[in-house]
Amino acid sequence: MRRLIVVLALVAIAALVSSPSRAAEPIKVLAENPRYFEFRGKPTVLITSGAHYGDVLNLDFDYLAYLDELKRHGLNNTRTFAGTYREAPGSFKIKENVLAPAPGRFLSPWAQVQKPNEPEKFDLDRFDEAYFARLKDFLTLAGERGVVVEYNLFCVLYDDVLWAINPMNARNNINGVGDCPRGEVLTLQHDDLTARQLAFVRKAVTELNGFDNLYYEICNEPYFGASDEWQSRIAREIVETEKALPNTHLISWNFANGKGKVEHPDPNVSFYNFHYAEPEVVAMNAHLNRPIGDNETGFKGNADRVYRTQAWEFLLAGGALYNNLDYSFTTSRPDGSAKVEEPTPGGGGPELRKQLAVLAGALQDAEFWKSTPDPRAIEGSKLAEGARAGALARPDGYLIYVDRGPRAEIALRLPPGSFQYHWIDPRSGAVLSGGELSASNEASVKLGSPAFEEDVALSLRAK
Repeated sequence: MRRLIVVLALVAIAALVSSPSRAAEPIKVLAENPRYFEFRGKPTVLITSGAHYGDVLNLDFDYLAYLDELKRHGLNNTRTFAGTYREAPGSFKIKENVLAPAPGRFLSPWAQVQKPNEPEKFDLDRFDEAYFARLKDFLTLAGERGVVVEYNLFCVLYDDVLWAINPMNARNNINGVGDCPRGEVLTLQHDDLTARQLAFVRKAVTELNGFDNLYYEICNEPYFGASDEWQSRIAREIVETEKALPNTHLISWNFANGKGKVEHPDPNVSFYNFHYAEPEVVAMNAHLNRPIGDNETGFKGNADRVYRTQAWEFLLAGGALYNNLDYSFTTSRPDGSAKVEEPTPGGGGPELRKQLAVLAGALQDAEFWKSTPDPRAIEGSKLAEGARAGALARPDGYLIYVDRGPRAEIALRLPPGSFQYHWIDPRSGAVLSGGELSASNEASVKLGSPAFEEDVALSLRAK
């Protein structure tokens, strides 16, 4: 009965929610600088610290409270999994895992066929309209808050426990589809399974075509179990479906953990994402002339510093997207106020979100879309042992980041002119010190930082 009430309520929501505006073009690659995005007419870097992907598929998750918290910090991105995959309590040692709904609280795009006293079953030939009502409501509320949604269509099945609870497993559907090992699910080896997957893609792409705050990711971490041929087939289905629709959306391919060079880009893929990305992956893939994202971080403890540092280093290397996997968002604390502690393998929380907001503001102030990553700009600088530094350069200034103190001396070659500079604390956004200087005849200038504990940023631009 409880599920029936939820279904009726979500169908009512679908009737009440107005269709997304078709006047706004969906997020796209920025023509002026294709390493970045354009969203609602403005150059855009996507920065967030987002929940663990169960926003829509977990009926107990209050996504309004979640989206309000992102907006409060000016964060503009979230990933959400489609419900073709879910996790079980205890998966990856995550406490209160949003991606592991309680019994009876999982919402899949495929219709559930529930019989009394029997395990849940799914009909892979019918879709659950309540699911799509909830998904559209989520996208509508996200759009009103300026949040771009990465809709992740599929995810690899990491272990037998996850395959055992998946709707595509033959034991869990009434269609006799998916009688195969989990390693063959996201391949082209089983025509009947591929047909249901493609039908879902067509349904989702058609239902969501009007939303401007949306792009598609084919598969989460495909390198652990999905074939490249299958991914290309999914990408082609998105493109072919949208040919008959008003809008086209970006498609991302999750390429690797850490780093890797994309040697043979798929013609239907708009940009590439990495997990736990190393900053040099941006330069490794400069030949693509497309945005490069780091759309999942974690597994480096619960403290803020490592994830703040990752964000600064990756985005100053020219990255276009950074998403920290934030475990402070739980079903009981959808506002992100849960304490993150072991054994949960990552971080998150209000303080980290404030710190990422500082980075977002610094990039905007630096007019990132006019900038180029330029590590040579700070050659000759004196840093503490083991410290790292990165720089975004534009014709009239720099944004520079240094990880590890207690001091740094930055050497810059400046064109003739007058400049204003500020040393910024990346944790609080506070200006530690600043001043003005003049340069003539391509002068070499050295700027010494104030003392700092963990990291520091330097913003310098022509007056």
